[in-house]
Amino acid sequence: MEREWILKEQGDSNGVGKLASELNIAPALANLLVQRGIKTFDQARVFFRPELEDLHDPFLMKDMGIATERILTAFRKNENILVYGDYDVDGTTSVAMVYSFLKLHYPNISFYIPDRYSEGYGISKKAIDFAADNNVSLIIALDCGIKAVEKIEYAKSRNIDFIICDHHMPGDTIPEAVAILDPKQPGCNYPFRELSGCGVGFKLMQALTINSDYKMEELLRYLDLVVVSIASDIVPITGENRTLAHFGLKQLNEDPCRGLRSIIRIAGIEKKEISIDDIVFRIGPRINAAGRMKSGNKAVELLIAQDEALAKEIGDVIDDFNNDRKNVDRQITQEAIRMIAADNNYDDRRSTVLFNPDWSKGVIGIVASRLIETYYRPTVILTESNGMATGSARSVPGFDIYQIVEACSDLLENFGGHMYAAGMTMKLENVELFRKRFEELVSGTITPDQLSPKIDVDAIISLSDIDNKFCKILQQFQPFGPENTSPVFKSEKLVAGTGIKIVGPTREHLKMEVFSEDDPGHMFQAIAFHQAEHYKIISLGIPFDACYTVEENVFRGNSSWQLNIRDIKTREDGTG
Repeated sequence: MEREWILKEQGDSNGVGKLASELNIAPALANLLVQRGIKTFDQARVFFRPELEDLHDPFLMKDMGIATERILTAFRKNENILVYGDYDVDGTTSVAMVYSFLKLHYPNISFYIPDRYSEGYGISKKAIDFAADNNVSLIIALDCGIKAVEKIEYAKSRNIDFIICDHHMPGDTIPEAVAILDPKQPGCNYPFRELSGCGVGFKLMQALTINSDYKMEELLRYLDLVVVSIASDIVPITGENRTLAHFGLKQLNEDPCRGLRSIIRIAGIEKKEISIDDIVFRIGPRINAAGRMKSGNKAVELLIAQDEALAKEIGDVIDDFNNDRKNVDRQITQEAIRMIAADNNYDDRRSTVLFNPDWSKGVIGIVASRLIETYYRPTVILTESNGMATGSARSVPGFDIYQIVEACSDLLENFGGHMYAAGMTMKLENVELFRKRFEELVSGTITPDQLSPKIDVDAIISLSDIDNKFCKILQQFQPFGPENTSPVFKSEKLVAGTGIKIVGPTREHLKMEVFSEDDPGHMFQAIAFHQAEHYKIISLGIPFDACYTVEENVFRGNSSWQLNIRDIKTREDGTG
């Protein structure tokens, strides 16, 4: 599928030049800052040199004072407290962090992760009954609860208070919990709205630390869990998230908790500087696999483990879950592709909605994402669970799938999510009605532009612009993530050296040296994943244009700068 290259709006030349001069950096780098809304020296200092003092006062969040006072009251009265969270990475890291921190100071703490298959997402009646049976009078819910109006009412009938820490969009009615911490709720003027669920939990623990004699250093040790949640939940790495991610990565690289250290070892990344990408592709999926294939409890047990041997044992079990998950999602993806190929109606549709009662509920979100890679349109994958159809929705860049799901709410028993991902449950008889409505709504609102894949290009540069200083400063733009993605550059009239070769176990990648046709003196190593189809043309020395990121490549202790080529357009047929 050919991708269109879109050059981002460039910064005002005067402003870019002034910032470049003040910071003593290349104009291309100053332009990257301006594109990110950074236009002054002081703003650049905060961006390049995050400090813990940049974190906002947690008491700016609505209900924070009430929440901390309720916890301290529970301490004074010797109440039993249950820490509750979702079964995904954000939920399990949230529970592990809050449970571990509270356990340092108070003994009557337990945790609960709902079963994906028997209880589903969010707060469950079964969990409330469990809490009541175990004399729990306070539940701290993390990464869920903002829509649990009826469940909170039921908990009140059983004399259980709730503190809700969520980051999802609220519904029309706010639950009557003791306290609700959610920057997106009406009336909350907290300065940063895009915290992860674990980030909201961290703010609660930060407030608790301020209101007691606890040491902030104790809390900061858990920033490794916070950055894992930020990366895995794909929240914007800007503002407060950037500060939390910066120091979280520092903790993760220097002194991670035993559970994360076990995952790092299993993933084979213990000898490198761990990045956001390593969390997204190596660490997060393994933690997620526990809830997908078995139980999220295993993930929490791993992340709170105090014994090295126990952490290793649980880590190995979770890695087995992850291998099982890979096999299952590969099989279901292949089945889904065959279903689409067999249905001629999909040739004209602008969305994909597939239902198979036998598919594993734990991997349908992954399958939806895989199908978008192939067909590039909003996708919903549904399966049967507990007599209902349950599904995961994923979207393409720029298209708000949550609004579409919300517009189908009369067909749904419950739903939740955000712009690019959502979950829903419906009666089995509503599946076809939902498929039809979803397609009508998507077709009526999505633009042809949103149905074609694109690569956003930050700037057009020459290879001669890339020197050691340029690359070192570029590294300081990290951590990369949503709204601060790794800069993509375009260079024109490149030529591959004679050593170009096809590599990889399935021979689908290109490895080569590249240089500019006009300036052969600046040569870079380059890797082009999944682009072996260009070998025949560019191996002949025909010039091409490329868009790429610049990254550090460490091999056997030696470091060099490498171009990671995202796409190639050859000039032979005039497409370059």
